[in-house]
Amino acid sequence: MAVRIVGIGTALPPFVYRQSEVKAIMQRWIGGERRVDRLLERVYNASGIDRRHSVLPDFQAGAAPGLFGTGEHTFARPSTGARNARYGETAPELIERAARRALAAAPAPLRERVTHVVTVSCTGFQAPGVDDHLVRSLGLGAATERYHVGFMGCYAVFPALRMARAFCLADPDAVVLLASVELCTIHLDPQAHVDSILSTSVFADGAAAAVVTAAPTRDGAESPPRLGLELLASATTLTRDGRQDMAWTIGDHGFDMVLTSYVPRVLEAEAEASVAPLLAAGGVALDDITAWALHPGGRAIIDKVAAALGLAPPALAASREVLAGTGNMSSASVLFVLQRMLGGRCEDLDPAVEAGAAPAPEDALLAALAFGPGLTVDSALVRVVAM
Repeated sequence: MAVRIVGIGTALPPFVYRQSEVKAIMQRWIGGERRVDRLLERVYNASGIDRRHSVLPDFQAGAAPGLFGTGEHTFARPSTGARNARYGETAPELIERAARRALAAAPAPLRERVTHVVTVSCTGFQAPGVDDHLVRSLGLGAATERYHVGFMGCYAVFPALRMARAFCLADPDAVVLLASVELCTIHLDPQAHVDSILSTSVFADGAAAAVVTAAPTRDGAESPPRLGLELLASATTLTRDGRQDMAWTIGDHGFDMVLTSYVPRVLEAEAEASVAPLLAAGGVALDDITAWALHPGGRAIIDKVAAALGLAPPALAASREVLAGTGNMSSASVLFVLQRMLGGRCEDLDPAVEAGAAPAPEDALLAALAFGPGLTVDSALVRVVAM
């Protein structure tokens, strides 16, 4: 039985900041010492990021005092409660927008037949949560099954996809709406050391959703051809090293992200061993993969994994494009990359942002890969199929 992603939708919050603007803010907040200033210049200039989006207007010139204070020369450290309250105010609308776009991208016969909702987030907590919001705001049935994958970090969409696939294999009529929302910028807490500077240079806000089903996608009427992604196999593994180099804990002033400069080197050293379980599960070789939906965790991560696996630049073009245009949106990011690989792009992106990545052709074999606390490497093998 073929289980497919039949629609992907993405959404970005309204406030857009160029990387150069964020660097200038960080220079005001934590700069002034020569070592820190040089580090900020080096990290931000080499990030591979052009712009990032946030639910916060705090970083705009002349913005009224917000969550982080005036945004001028001092950084107010809001409490975790105040940050989480902002999550509750802004996450529901953003995830709903992504979900509506995913449903609109799916074949018409499936849009009114959602049986399961699986939500993903690691940047906020509330109950009732965004799963409840989606069921009510989208007019889904009160009996729609709801599940939440929480606090797993950047790789969390992969366990959610495994859940969706299992539901569809158990019930051939199931239609699963999977939706992720991450508001990383509400947890900004800049410090004048390298690991904090690395973290604050990459993370951003965004939401993404996908419709997953094994049900027929046509109702007998003529419809324009469209492409989807058949879920073939998945795998998860833990690296031998790096457990302390990527972590996500709850502090008094937000959720504390640990992302050290050793992560790219650990991933480079263990890249082949980390993708081996996926290749074995799919019964394919590395050379069979047409392109890679690599989580855009940062430029160094993409560079190191590409070098370790011997991947040519076109194989990672979509990942680099998403990194440049949106930064690292944690678990939502991989769906942005897969959307690009199918020839789509987020409606909220500035049209001036170039879309140079070529869509993957029908029957192309794609490997999707993400990393998270642990270090966990999670992955999926998908094929581009006509629907």
